Order: sequence, then C-alpha cells, then structure tokens
Amino acid sequence: MTGFPDAEYLIVSSRLIPDMDGGYTLATLARARQMAHAGVHGGRGPLLLTVDPGTPQEHAHHRAVFAGRDLVLDPSRMRNLFDEAGDPRGGAAAWLRAAAHPGEPDPALDYRPVAGAAGPVVALPVIAGDPDWHITTAPISVYGSSAGGLGVLDGFGDLYRAWLAHVVSGLRASGSDRPIVVICESRQLGELLVGWDDPDVRLVHAIHTVHLEPPYEPDGPLNSLWTRWFTVAERFDAVLWPTALQRSEVERRFGASPVHVVVPHAVPAAASVAPLSARDPSRVVMLNRLAPGKRIDHAIRAFASVVREVPDATLDIYGEGAERDRLQALIDERGLGARVVLRGRTDDPDRVLDEASVFVSTSAFEGQGLSMVEALAHGCPVIAYDVPYGPREILARGGGWLLPDGDQAVLATMIARLLTDIEVRARLAEEAVQVAREVSPERVMDALAAAVTDVLARPSRRSPG
Repeated sequence: MTGFPDAEYLIVSSRLIPDMDGGYTLATLARARQMAHAGVHGGRGPLLLTVDPGTPQEHAHHRAVFAGRDLVLDPSRMRNLFDEAGDPRGGAAAWLRAAAHPGEPDPALDYRPVAGAAGPVVALPVIAGDPDWHITTAPISVYGSSAGGLGVLDGFGDLYRAWLAHVVSGLRASGSDRPIVVICESRQLGELLVGWDDPDVRLVHAIHTVHLEPPYEPDGPLNSLWTRWFTVAERFDAVLWPTALQRSEVERRFGASPVHVVVPHAVPAAASVAPLSARDPSRVVMLNRLAPGKRIDHAIRAFASVVREVPDATLDIYGEGAERDRLQALIDERGLGARVVLRGRTDDPDRVLDEASVFVSTSAFEGQGLSMVEALAHGCPVIAYDVPYGPREILARGGGWLLPDGDQAVLATMIARLLTDIEVRARLAEEAVQVAREVSPERVMDALAAAVTDVLARPSRRSPG
C-alpha cells in the first residue's frame, strides 16, 4: 500500500448527522475510517470538521450514535464550528471576535441567533428560498463577551474560513510544521473555501454525485448548483471524481487538467460471502433513500409482472424518505402488500445482502452507487438501469445486468429471469465479488495517497502570486 505523506489531514463537511443525506454521510465517515486504517495520524485518522449550526448537545448525540454504529473510530476527532464559537464566559470565542470587523446586521433580513454555553455567539442571516444562500455576503453578527454586538463577518465564507484558520493555527501551535491537507466533501463549502490562500494548505475536493440535469447527457444542461462551481474548479489542488467516466466527460467539456483525478469511494470486502444455498431464492432487495430520484415506483410496478412469473418473489425495500407514503399507496393500489414491503432503515445491511438473491437499482443517476457496490461485494447480483455514472461503469465489468433506462417491462423480465436461472445467478455472483475488489479500501487509499503526494509536490493553486 502507498503510504500517505506526512501532513495534517482534515475532512470538512457541511454536516454529518445520523440517517441524513443518504450515502453521502456514510461515504464521508468511511473515508475517514479508511484513512485511519491506512495509517493517517498514527491510526487516529483525520479530523472531521462540520459547520452545521446545531447545539453542542445535538452534536454530542450525533457522535455517540456514529460511535455506537462503529462508523467513527474516535468521536473526539469530530469537531463543529458552532461548538467552538462560544467563549465559556459569554459571547464569541477569541478567534471569532478577532475575525469580526465593525458593522451592523442588515435590517432587511431576519436573523437566527446561535447560542453558546453562556449566551449568544452569532446571529446568522436567514436567506429563505435561495439555493445560493451560502454565497451571501450579508453580515453575520458577532457578539462580544457582554452579549452585546461586537461586529460582523461578511457572510458564511468569512465565518467558515475564520474557523478553519483557527483550527490550522491550533495544529501549528502544537509544534507541527507539516503541510495541511483539507479534503472538502461538500460543494457549497468548496465554493467558499477557494478564497482561503494559506500557502501551506492544499484543498482537495471530493465529488459525490452527478453534475448534470436530466437526461444526463455529457453536453446537456448543468445542474444549476454546479454551474458556478465549475468556474472555480481549477483553484482546487485536486478534484476527486468517483468514476473515470464522469472525469472524462468533465474534461471533454471543460478541458483536461491535472486537477481532475479518479478516486472512488471505497467499499470493503464482505467478511464472508454467502453461497447461493444460504440465500432466499425468491428475495429481491433495494437499499436506498425513498427519494424521487431513486424511482422506486419503477421497481414496484415491475414487480406486479414479476410475481405473475415467480409467485413466491418478494421485494424488500430498505430506507426512509419523503416518498414513503406515495410508495405505500402504490403498493396498496397494485395489491402487492404481501409481496412488496417497505422495511425502513436497517442497522444490518450486511445481513440483508447476504440473504438476498438479487439487488435492484432504479435510480435516474448515481455518483457511484455505493449500495450497488456493497451488494456486489456480498456476491449479490445487481440489476440496474444504464444511467450515469456508477451503474454504467461498474456493471460494464460484470456482476449484473444493465437495462435500458426506465424500461419497466424489461426490468420485470430480467428480475424474473435471474430469480429462476440459478446457473446465471451463480456466474454473476462470482463476477460480483471480483468487480467489487476494484474499489477496495486498499486500492482506493493508494489512489488517494498518490493524489495527495502529487498536490504536495506543487505549490497551492490559491497561493498569492
């Protein structure tokens, strides 16, 4: 395994909250654990930094839940901006007061006060209904030690950069003269951090999802949230794309650059792979958020045809989300209540994937499709629509079938075929385990360590001059 260079490593995320944001949260936490196992900071792993304005009690609960699920190795390595923004004596902490300058809140805006342990710390402007709220330069009020107004910061970018500069200053004060590597997991944060010009900081941006609007064609319309991001992409020291296909399409459209590298999200091998004889030969599963983009209704409609061919077939759908009521109504409408069940969140996805014979994905798009790769790692064949980017790239190597996007009739036919053809299922199960090894933690950490080595060999792309 390639070793990580000697540096201080930070992972920055907008928030990390149990059972929120689907695979994003799990992938971010997994990266930190895998870096720890690869030796970063003596096995303690990188610092995990978040900026969501919850209470210290909420953040302590989040850390405890993650620790209870073995999703973090050391909860003390998780830090939050607002947990550290307050002075125990009242008002804002010294680093926050030092960053403020004279000014007043905007009288045209509503403000949300955020309290520390001993009173108000800041008041955040409420930019309601605007997807670009994060780039506002509306003043953020900072309170002094007497809980009176002290001054302002010019928007969330100034606030986030002030805290990160404080964190870095603390690392340097401990005697470390090592370079700082910040892995930014959030697009909104990334846009704001490109103004951070510390020459000893390297800013690496990780991608989790597609950048396109439907129908997700390479030269089609960009998602509006990404349009501005591409104007600053060259200021990151590296951008980590989860698939080679997405990276190549971005480079064809925006130009090739050494900034763009392929570092997928890793999926560990299963501790053991259940043989076909130990699996329920009629069980089909899905693991995903109950969200519109997952198009779970396609699988439910297709299953009405599946059960006519395979009367014992069952579809267990794991996950929670806004679509639950609509999907349950569809199950009831089609009379599938005995065959299709919304199981809610599972604490044991390994068991689910070890017991199933087929995994189905009907997503309209995926950044990588982590649950699909997890199914492959467990030897569970996958049936998925041919959509960018994960399914199209991963299943091209075997382990399942890619189907025409949105074709529910073909989906039903192929589910029934796989449930009834044990020889094909055995072949695909064997392929699946081999395909999943392409994104093992060992391989992915080698790729990440190589990317970091490369960026540390060059000056920061945001250094003055």
